[in-house]
This record gives sequence, C-alpha cells and structure tokens, in this order.
Amino acid sequence: MIDEKCPFNVKFDTSAQLHTLEALMALMIVTGIIIFTVQATSLTPLTSSTANAHIEAQLQILAQDMLTVLDHSQSGHNSSLKEDILDWDGDEYAWNSIDYVSKNNNNLENSSTADLLESVIVSKGIAHNVQFAVINDARAVMTLDYIYNGEPSDNAVTVSRRVLLSNSDISNSSQFQYYTGIADADTNTDFYNLIDVEITLWRM
Repeated sequence: MIDEKCPFNVKFDTSAQLHTLEALMALMIVTGIIIFTVQATSLTPLTSSTANAHIEAQLQILAQDMLTVLDHSQSGHNSSLKEDILDWDGDEYAWNSIDYVSKNNNNLENSSTADLLESVIVSKGIAHNVQFAVINDARAVMTLDYIYNGEPSDNAVTVSRRVLLSNSDISNSSQFQYYTGIADADTNTDFYNLIDVEITLWRM
C-alpha cells in the first residue's frame, strides 16, 4: 500500500537506491585511503627515527662497556683509565686514519684508552671524542680535550665515568698541573681532583 502523504514511493524509487550504493562505495574508498595512509606512514624498524634511537642505544651501551673495562682495577693497583690520566702530557690528540696524533705531531703512546678505541670504535667507523671535566682553581668545572675528532652530530651519545685522583697518585703535582692543566682542588687534604671522563660517540 502506498502512503498518500509521501510524495514518492521509496520502495520503487531507483534513484534512492543508486544514491545509497554510491554512498557505500564512497565510504569504502575513503576507508581504503585512510588504511593505506596509516600503513604507509607508520613507524617500522627501518624508519629513520626508530633506527636512530636503536643506534644511539647501541652506542651508549658500547661507550659504557668500554669505560667499565678501562676503570676496572685489581686490588692495590690503579685502573687503566686512571693511569691514562696520570700519564697524559696535556696534548689534544686526533685520529688521522693511522694513529692518534697531536697538533705537535706526537703520537699517543701507552694509552689503554686509545688502544681500546682503536680496536673497537675505529674499526666500526664510529666518530668519537674523549674529554676530561675537572675542577679548576676558581672552583669551576672546565673541559679538557684528550681525544678530539670534531663536533658531534645531533645523534651523538655521551657517557661519563668519575675517577678520583689523590696526591699520593701523583709524583710531581706541580709538573702534572703544568702539563695537563689539572690543578689540586684541595691543598689541605690528600684529595687532588675528581676527573669526569666523558666519551662521546656518533655515527658519521
């Protein structure tokens, strides 16, 4: 029975059915586009941000492990890291594709830090800096370059380890301060200075 109040018969109106079909098709197309867009822009292990985060995490673990190895010491002996600080001549060294060389063309010798970096880091093509943060005469913190290979990139990671120096560790404190710039932070006690060794790693 046809409702006389209705201006048209919905049941037999083919144009209404076509409009409904077109609306369903349009909805399916829009839904498909949304799904495709989301899948195309979603983060995967190969995308830049995720890859960078993964690389940074690996570099941080690597730097921390190296400092742990260097700072390990047997009872009654200084660690290799501490010995490298005590043996430092104050020069700034850089890797020249063959060896660590200073601006005065001196090679960095008898350095466990340099040997470990060369065998682990250099072979992987990882850029690196090693710096010493110390307390100066004005009770302020200053940074000294031990190994410097350039300005780190935005994805660089820095890991630090503190090394305590005592007066008993240094045979000639005035000579040590003259060459390294590391002063005696407390002349009234056996405490000499606290060295914050920082290793910065980044991919080229």
